[in-house]
Amino acid sequence: MREAFVNIIIKFLLWVLCKIDYGTLSQIPKDGPLILFGNHINFLDAPLVFSYLWPRKFVSLVKKETFDSPFLRFLFNTWHGIPVNRGTADFTALKTALKALEDKKILVLAPEGTRTNDGKLIKGNPGILAIAQKSNAPIIPVGLYGTEKFHENFRKLKRTKVFFRVGTPFSLALDSKFPDQQTRSLATDEVMFQLAKLLPEQNRGYYSDVENATTHYLRFLEDIPGNKQ
Repeated sequence: MREAFVNIIIKFLLWVLCKIDYGTLSQIPKDGPLILFGNHINFLDAPLVFSYLWPRKFVSLVKKETFDSPFLRFLFNTWHGIPVNRGTADFTALKTALKALEDKKILVLAPEGTRTNDGKLIKGNPGILAIAQKSNAPIIPVGLYGTEKFHENFRKLKRTKVFFRVGTPFSLALDSKFPDQQTRSLATDEVMFQLAKLLPEQNRGYYSDVENATTHYLRFLEDIPGNKQ
């Protein structure tokens, strides 16, 4: 009941502040196991993604400091956030995330690891590779853009146009369970290029060179279990 109430209220507030093009979210399966990853622009990302994913069953990795705020702790507990210590090998968070995937939930990740504010992609972190390898869960990129203009529009009392774009599902095709650093970096970039392709050119940032993106470590999937709308 609390989860439904929170998401309805958040959706209403977002509707007041934004014009949201969320139609492509219907392409996301209703359950997992599934790794959903996207870009991280600002504070609006989580409310937008989580309230529009609901009522799908999902969990997300959230920096531990977020839970220091009573209000944010309430929100991210409602949104099934998993506290994670950034910059360390947080095996507790990894184990919890893998258990959620075993339970056929959707795991939401932001490989950039921090807000960009300007909406331009920065280099992704390889943590997504470890989770994908250990779980064998399909991966779907979800691009979000428009929220980088929120503060400017808010000052002008204008609603912000926000867009979701969902990409093609894929899995990893790594030769080793313990790839070396160079392979991890290349594979992470290939994953992130799939996200960049969903964004306008001005939002691609570090991954603007999409025409030269490779897919040596990716295997694209025509369909994934649970993809029934």
